[in-house]
Amino acid sequence: MGARIGNSGTSYRDWHFAGRVVVGLALMSIPLQVQAQGPVSADQPDAIHTALQPLIDNHTVAGAVTLVATRDRILYLKSAGYRDLAAKAAMPVNAMFWIASTSKPMTVTAFMMLVDEGKINVDDPVEKYLPEFHGQMVRAANDGKLQGEKAAPQLVPASHPILIREILSHTSGLPFKSAAQPGALDTLSLKDSVLSFAAEPLMTQPGTNYSYSNEGINTAARIIEVVSGMPYELFMQKRLFDPLGMTDTTFWPNDEQIRRLAEAYKLDPAMKDLVRVPISQLTYPLSDRQHRFPMPAGGLFSTAVDVSKFCQMILNGGTLNGKRYISAASLHAMTSVQNGGLGKVNYGFGWNVSKNGFGHGGADKNAMDIDTTTGRIFVFMVQQDGPWGTPAGDSMTSTLEGIAENIAPPAD
Repeated sequence: MGARIGNSGTSYRDWHFAGRVVVGLALMSIPLQVQAQGPVSADQPDAIHTALQPLIDNHTVAGAVTLVATRDRILYLKSAGYRDLAAKAAMPVNAMFWIASTSKPMTVTAFMMLVDEGKINVDDPVEKYLPEFHGQMVRAANDGKLQGEKAAPQLVPASHPILIREILSHTSGLPFKSAAQPGALDTLSLKDSVLSFAAEPLMTQPGTNYSYSNEGINTAARIIEVVSGMPYELFMQKRLFDPLGMTDTTFWPNDEQIRRLAEAYKLDPAMKDLVRVPISQLTYPLSDRQHRFPMPAGGLFSTAVDVSKFCQMILNGGTLNGKRYISAASLHAMTSVQNGGLGKVNYGFGWNVSKNGFGHGGADKNAMDIDTTTGRIFVFMVQQDGPWGTPAGDSMTSTLEGIAENIAPPAD
């Protein structure tokens, strides 16, 4: 299917070989007629459940929700395993998950709405909207090699001000996260976070290297605030989540949603079993709106169905139920290679792209893939921190994607 990037903490790896995407925008812009589908019956045997069940039985994974959809209907929606292993609480199909970096395409989609409105140009320098980025410095190429890692950084001026397109494609030179937030990534307001980004030197000259960066996407979200005059999280709610009917997508799950939240697990090599862990990148309690701040690059919670609504809008060329969210031109820019082939991945604006489509993954191994050649959406929701620990676990998502491609739509 499509391609995605996953991460575990601050370590990232490529999930698929990434090539240039062929989007097929003309086909994708056909008006949508949604046909609601219920979940597959719990007692109905199917290949996805058959593939997952042994991995649940041997505690490779605690539980998951899998969804397969086309541009106008859900073909498959089923849960497996447990939301809470200790309590033996079954995983519901409407379980909440921290979707981590799967938040990135959603943030960038909102950003491109302002591009469509002529309020932002992707070739503009970031400092046009955020003056704190003026006069940035860059770590010299030999920094840390001559004087040791603890020595004062050797700095040179940036060859050019970082551009909007560079923060959207991870080629800005900004690091993954700021030293001002060494632990959880939701402890500073978006304004204060971005001020800390601008105060630090770039890792490389802008436009010369691909380096996956939460800072870049968070900076784009701060530009949304400055240009729209609206808090980022409110812009997302009003312009994307509410219109799409994504009623379970939020930075702050409420008490009822927390009762549906899938617990996070991690393989303990010594015990050779899963142990429950907190979400390390976020601050508890998760419902605290006073001390927790929205993290645009990876702070959202959602459900499989909510994520599929976003994907259906994208697969339909930027429209859903007769409403246009982004233009075909913006969608094409998002889902075409924008990082110049730097690094080992092909990345657009907020999407990892391949010859078959585009997608994104998150720190706890969820996946959101759109295959434009087959018109299929694949959503895999899971809450697993760290490595799977087995070859079957490592190949789990690819195996499920292959099965998903063969799920046939029902006869009309």
